[in-house]
Amino acid sequence: MIANYKNFLESKTQVGSSGGFSPLWMPDAAFPFQQSLADWAIRKGRGALFADCGLGKTLMELTWAENVVRKTNRPVLLLTPLAVSHQTCREAEKFGIECTRSNLGVFKSKIVTTNYERLQHFNPGDFAGVICDESSALKNASGKTRLAVTEFMRTVPYRLLGTATAAPNDFVELGTSSEALGELGYADMITRFFKEETIKDYLGWGRKMYKFRGHAEQPFWRWVCSWARSCRKPSDIGFSNVGFELPPLVEKEHLVENSTARPGMLFSTPARNLHEQREERRITIKERCEAAAQYAEAHNGASVLWCHLNAEGDLLAECVKDCEQVSGTMSDESKEEKLVAFQNGQIKRLVIKPKIGCFGLNWQHCHNVITFPSHSFEQYYQAVRRCWRFGQKHSVNVTIVTTEGEQGVLNNLQRKAAQSEAMFKQLSQNMLGAIAIDDGWKFVLRERKPKWL
Repeated sequence: MIANYKNFLESKTQVGSSGGFSPLWMPDAAFPFQQSLADWAIRKGRGALFADCGLGKTLMELTWAENVVRKTNRPVLLLTPLAVSHQTCREAEKFGIECTRSNLGVFKSKIVTTNYERLQHFNPGDFAGVICDESSALKNASGKTRLAVTEFMRTVPYRLLGTATAAPNDFVELGTSSEALGELGYADMITRFFKEETIKDYLGWGRKMYKFRGHAEQPFWRWVCSWARSCRKPSDIGFSNVGFELPPLVEKEHLVENSTARPGMLFSTPARNLHEQREERRITIKERCEAAAQYAEAHNGASVLWCHLNAEGDLLAECVKDCEQVSGTMSDESKEEKLVAFQNGQIKRLVIKPKIGCFGLNWQHCHNVITFPSHSFEQYYQAVRRCWRFGQKHSVNVTIVTTEGEQGVLNNLQRKAAQSEAMFKQLSQNMLGAIAIDDGWKFVLRERKPKWL
């Protein structure tokens, strides 16, 4: 009866299974923590690496792909954000791994990389493995990209997700990653671990939120750690941080005084809701862009200016000297061309929206960032991390140009940053403490027998 009860408990844990194999090859140039993470991912077969910017996710992904190729003698597809596929091929060449880029589904090498936008040109039956680089693209439960990628991966034996910000401030979104890997589905995860509550804000608007069931928080993190590994620095998984210390990050706010009151107001007041925040942003475009231009031109080196409105981008492109803009109206080829040019130092100052270029690109040559605030902590985090990442040699200056009316936006960003820290702390604690891993890479949970057995 004891054995049956133990089997019953194991059937309820929903921990991820191990469907991989022992590594066949490991690059000598990889750091010990990178080898450890790659080794775990290869043995898992289907897993996620939530490693921070600059920790070498590309090398770990390529190592995983090379092992799948050697094991199956079949190709692996590596999906990336726009312009990152060029970067991936350069990284592969550096470590002696054959990887080529394809736009239209035609390829010759066993490891082929393409952008998410090109997925429709490929056939899942051609591949033994699929890698999603910057897999936070899958976070939107109803998004077209997530649905297309999840369906594409459904029949592929080996799968790997890699990102620095998996659900950076909302752990419910981890369910979309789990579903893509073939683990517990998003809806099933919600049902098992969470309950729905309606929270009202100060204006009386109701918003649905998910909170842990009374018994479920610890089992939830154990479950996540059964199919994912997370670290923001090597010491998070028990390795030395030598060589991975970040330079200082200097964040400051530039407050623009709003001399124009919003329609219907006698004088300027803090924006209370999203509609008023948008109005505030539109009527202060000129003042904010002029302030951003001053910070960009006062810096001798490369600068990146992040905007959110088309009008902001167009005005910045006009008033900032030696500047190029990447806009949504451009073709993918034109966007890639300018992004690569900025990365190579051919463009001194770049104006761009976070949703276009804040994922995956390595801009350690730039250490001056100017941005306008938004409610998306993920976009802000990733935008800063394009420059402030391991490998950066200088302190990074981040200037947030805002107005008095947008203080609520900044407060929301700070709240989300604290929530993100709490999530990653939970992941790290569970990986090092709550879960024991035996020699067979099986997750052993500490269960307690009831008294009646």
